[in-house]
Amino acid sequence: MAGASKAETVRGIFAAYLANDRAFVAEALSDDFRFTSPYDDNIDKPTYFERCWKGSDWIERHELERIFVEGDEAFVTYRCVAKGGKTFRNTEFFVFDGDKVKRIDVYFGATYDNGVFVKQAGSSRVRHLRHGRACPASTSFLSR
Repeated sequence: MAGASKAETVRGIFAAYLANDRAFVAEALSDDFRFTSPYDDNIDKPTYFERCWKGSDWIERHELERIFVEGDEAFVTYRCVAKGGKTFRNTEFFVFDGDKVKRIDVYFGATYDNGVFVKQAGSSRVRHLRHGRACPASTSFLSR
């Protein structure tokens, strides 16, 4: 991964998640990595993997719609398509330290079931798994 562009690193992390390649993701994250989502505040790398790393067998695909990189920061907006028809769109903010990702902040978007908007009920929203994340990446997007 050394020498990869920041956009390539972001794409690689999403691909590694779908492939259940935890080693790739662990190598992409700095030792002092931090993760924040609506459910996790500034957790460290070991806690991220403990809480957020889940299998991706429920995901059909990620559609990376936009990646904007400026300096050591990047935004990625993606649509996740789950097996069974649910989809959701999130945006993640990446901060880099050299070739390593130092921080990821996740912002949740809307959820759809077979193209129909699913209204979220206040605090009953289930943790976002991607990276499996939420935590993104983190119990099941299917329950959102």
